[in-house]
Amino acid sequence: MSGEKEKTLNFLGDYIGGRWQLSENGDEEWTVQSPANLKDIVIRPSAKYDHVNRAVEAARKAYLPWAHLGMEKRKQHLQRLKEVFLTKAADLTEIISRETGKPLWETKTEAAALANKIDITLNYSLKLVSEELVNDALPGVPGFIRHKPRGVMAVIGPFNFPAHLPNGHIIPALITGNTVVFKPSDKTSAVGQWMAEAFATADFPPGVFNLVQGQAETGKRLVTHESVDGVLFTGSYEVGLRIKQDTLTHFRKILALEMGGKNATVVWEDADLKKAVYETLIGSFMSAGQRCSCTSRIILHPKIRDAFVDQFYASAKKLKIGHWRDSVFMGPLISADSVEKFIRYQEIAKREGAESLMRGKALSLEHEGYYVTPSINLVNAFDPKSVYQKSEIFGPNVAIFTTDSFEEVLAINNSSGFGLVMALFTKNRALYEKALIEAEVGQINLNRTTNGASSRLPFGGMNKSGNDRPSAHYAVQYCTVPVSSLEDPTPFTGTNMPPGLNFETKD
Repeated sequence: MSGEKEKTLNFLGDYIGGRWQLSENGDEEWTVQSPANLKDIVIRPSAKYDHVNRAVEAARKAYLPWAHLGMEKRKQHLQRLKEVFLTKAADLTEIISRETGKPLWETKTEAAALANKIDITLNYSLKLVSEELVNDALPGVPGFIRHKPRGVMAVIGPFNFPAHLPNGHIIPALITGNTVVFKPSDKTSAVGQWMAEAFATADFPPGVFNLVQGQAETGKRLVTHESVDGVLFTGSYEVGLRIKQDTLTHFRKILALEMGGKNATVVWEDADLKKAVYETLIGSFMSAGQRCSCTSRIILHPKIRDAFVDQFYASAKKLKIGHWRDSVFMGPLISADSVEKFIRYQEIAKREGAESLMRGKALSLEHEGYYVTPSINLVNAFDPKSVYQKSEIFGPNVAIFTTDSFEEVLAINNSSGFGLVMALFTKNRALYEKALIEAEVGQINLNRTTNGASSRLPFGGMNKSGNDRPSAHYAVQYCTVPVSSLEDPTPFTGTNMPPGLNFETKD
């Protein structure tokens, strides 16, 4: 099946104010090759820097009419969008696979998640920003808590979940009355174009949703634009930090930064070993380790250490790697730079004293691509200053630690500077409750992998993994401003005036 010839998609340009705009003389051009087959040219995009201004202006113009349209009519638009998402899911599945190299079984779940996000937001998450009456907020005066939209939201998307993760920002922003300018990753421009086509098909009012394609300069111009009211970002810590720095004086902008992870899975002496091995294998190597929630550190109790390592290693060796059209578990890394980083960090691990149990290497397969094998390193001693032990590699690499001290488990978990997810396999509820307080993470899972977050729960991390703006279920909160009101229904009586006030009115 992987021998099928793929067709290069026609680049339509940027989607601004309800129209496609394509400039003959772009400021930058690039080619998106499939990392699964470098001969597969997916799309040839270009960027025009002044399109950022046009897109933001279109979003600003559309903002107040969209905000005043009301919740029920906005819901109708999103229900139409949901139908488009469902109708065109098969096309999206293939485009995601071509641009990321992820196998079809995995990208099908991402394509399905777009419509699910609409359902969850409309039927579940909106309760977080629903109107609330507070009787006697002051004596005899009722109060109200309401939430209003912020304005124009810039959404900056990642390559690893190029549809689902930006959609997780876009849908809450739109339903709460904001307008959006979306810049997808330059590695997944075709997915971004597909999303804009979906909004066009759903017939949203012009300017409510806009798309600008581009690389780093386009992103910087968008997030620093004076008429942007919020930046909703998913990506690396380094890029998130630059956004924070570039907008340091933009005090009014809300920043929701979903960044990286260096996630730990802990397998204790009383764990269900077979389940722990299976779940950790999924957590470590799904998406070729290119998830912010992937497991990159495994901490084992010495009593089960040898049995776990033997089973984990044996299973990792059998993982099928290959082209997304074939029946494989793992596809390629996203780029040559990612392969270089993956190989380089194994050398760093070796220099720092780790033992290589399974060496990750570049693979030559039927199609030339960025394929690698998983790598497993045994860490002989925890070192909080270690470069390898602290760095997010974003590839199929895991470091295995051993300790019988749960205090050291927490120290290892908290040492990386990141704080996204921790997984704990144990029957000891007391250990789990201790970790709930002391593990510096935004999510902690009991007896399941670090991967696979629910849209019905908040998703965010601590430290370098986020900035206290969790998404998923909580996304409607950072897309709105809470407004309190005192609404006094009583007539003026003139009683209970403070001393020293001589107040007279004429009838």
